[in-house]
Amino acid sequence: MPKLNIKSKSGCMWDLVSLGEVMLRLDPGDERISTTRHFRAWEGGGEYNVARGLRRCFGLDAAVVTALADNPIGHLVEDLMLQGGISQKYVRWVPFDGVGRSARNGLNFTERGFGLRAPLGCSDRGHTAVSQLKLGEINWDQIFRQDGTRWFHTGGIFCALSETAPLVAQEAMEAAKRAGVVVSYDLNYRASLWKSLGGKSKAQETNRHLAPFVDVMFGNEEDFTAALGFAVKDLDEHHTRLDPDNFKRMIETVVQHFPKLSVVATTLRHAKTATRNDWGAMCYYDGDFCQARIRENLEIYDRVGGGDSFASGLIYGFLSGKEPQWAVDCGAAHGALAMTTPGDTTMASLDEVLQMMKGQTARIQR
Repeated sequence: MPKLNIKSKSGCMWDLVSLGEVMLRLDPGDERISTTRHFRAWEGGGEYNVARGLRRCFGLDAAVVTALADNPIGHLVEDLMLQGGISQKYVRWVPFDGVGRSARNGLNFTERGFGLRAPLGCSDRGHTAVSQLKLGEINWDQIFRQDGTRWFHTGGIFCALSETAPLVAQEAMEAAKRAGVVVSYDLNYRASLWKSLGGKSKAQETNRHLAPFVDVMFGNEEDFTAALGFAVKDLDEHHTRLDPDNFKRMIETVVQHFPKLSVVATTLRHAKTATRNDWGAMCYYDGDFCQARIRENLEIYDRVGGGDSFASGLIYGFLSGKEPQWAVDCGAAHGALAMTTPGDTTMASLDEVLQMMKGQTARIQR
């Protein structure tokens, strides 16, 4: 298992560049999608959320490679991204045909859930601008070599958008590897996205094909089983408690199949209800397991983006030269904080993350 070799910031414009779709999230608040008359608008997307977390919470320089249809919805997403501080230097604007037959912007309707009612997501993102990216359209050499990038991040959500998306992801990964850029990939399995592209078997084929190009792999128990096809005894969607030994066996299986991986990281979650979860995290690096403490009965306001915020916190730890244990503790704390606020993206500060890592209580700060 090779060690991570991270470039210094000197000569690099970007600490991290992500590749993925940035959607308009429409949030019914405390109501339901099918009955509400009001939605709050946010931006979000699995790969984008990681970059935004590194910029807004941890103060690093980040950019996103994506595409938007050139219409008012696209410019609303642009405005939200500007608020998030992410560079849009590599955003491609696609002409809009008036109704979205050729290209459109993705929408994601998301309920938070409450108690015994699970969260619910409904995607409306077929034929979106970013799903139609083709080989050769992005100048990866400029991004990774000329401008300079330390870390590249993408994932299984982007790769599920179209038949060409995995080809673009591989093109980016290969260019990143040639330039000495660390590559991370979040499996982020979504059955709804793969449904029309071949289902679970196609997801497994795609992810297994891309895994050899990855240095740092993120996932959870569903991701590693559904997205890679690894069955681990006593580890499935019906488990009733968090057993770290099961997760260790899962990670060991992944490393055996893909020995070029440097880091394998997973969140540990047991959803007792939609609003009370046991939450922790684990990573494997250089032959050792590092585990963040499990926070039992963590109160959840909005769970969407918790895994992305874990990823950004762990990446921040490695980019900052910290030890793996510090990195996984940082990721787990950041993910926990992100789930206490609405929307896909983090609203936490670095000071809050550091205090939570130290075990700060919820006593008022003033």
